[in-house]
Amino acid sequence: MTTLIKRATVYLDASIHKALKIKALESDVSVSQLVNEALHHELLEDQQDLEAFAKRAKEPTVSYEQLLKKLKADGKI
Repeated sequence: MTTLIKRATVYLDASIHKALKIKALESDVSVSQLVNEALHHELLEDQQDLEAFAKRAKEPTVSYEQLLKKLKADGKI
């Protein structure tokens, strides 16, 4: 199976670029691979968050004021 690779230009803060280059050298991977893995991780986290929101969409909501009253009544604040 052939993996398609797309080229992109990304402008990074100089200190971030330096840190990426050092990490790439120390971990024996390319800067591109580090960026790819970081983006994959972030997108996966977003997907998991959306799934969690969807699962809880039908739960009743509680206003901040109601929550504070309950916490006070329970002696927690």
